[in-house]
Amino acid sequence: MMARLMAERVAFMTIVRKEIRRFMRIWVQTITPPAINAILYMLIFGGLVGSRISEMDGVPYLDFIVPGVIMMGIIINSYANVSSSMFVAKMQNFIEELVVAPVSNVTILAGFIVGGVARGLLVGILVSVVAFLFTNLSPMHPIVTLSIAILTSIMFSLGGFMNAMFAKTFDDISIVPNFVLTPLTYLGGIFYSITVLPEFWQSVSKLNPVLYMINGFRYGILGSSDIPLWHSYAVILVFIAVLGATCLTLLNRGAGIKQ
Repeated sequence: MMARLMAERVAFMTIVRKEIRRFMRIWVQTITPPAINAILYMLIFGGLVGSRISEMDGVPYLDFIVPGVIMMGIIINSYANVSSSMFVAKMQNFIEELVVAPVSNVTILAGFIVGGVARGLLVGILVSVVAFLFTNLSPMHPIVTLSIAILTSIMFSLGGFMNAMFAKTFDDISIVPNFVLTPLTYLGGIFYSITVLPEFWQSVSKLNPVLYMINGFRYGILGSSDIPLWHSYAVILVFIAVLGATCLTLLNRGAGIKQ
């Protein structure tokens, strides 16, 4: 039993180290761009647009958009890291070596997910540093801020893993970020409060799961949110459970791996 646990631990740590080294080797492509994007968002939306809007939900507009900008970096990079890494593993056939090895699929999945979370949180920290150069914010509820960030990163890492399982070409990897993630993120309340929308569009906006993550994270930093905090946690945890079970099922069946 102990030998089995030790083998699982070694396999898990090996996958995690591989994933972290993978995105750190090309940090100019994986870590730097989100920081540059954050600077542009702060200058364009915070500086130019914010000077005209002044306040949103009773806080300066620049402060209002900071949580959303940070969360956008976490979401996109958590997803991108796992989807690209898993897809490359399929194309180079070394995922087959992991699947046939005496290691549980839970360990394999967890290793990839932790790698995605590591990149997502690293980007989130870097974007936070950049964003906080423009503001004097500090998290009002640090535990909420950190927990929402970690849970959201796990959720989108699972989404990236599932996308890679079905993908057959690199084009398939880019479809979801371009046509699903980007619209959901921009319409998730990064740059506006849903309270400014007509009642019908407020109801439509509440169908967007990203809205709950951004507002939960905003509550952690600003102490205010358009959505009850427990709603944010409930939505994220439900998605994690569903996506996690789906990814594990696909891995057990060898979907996209076994020909």
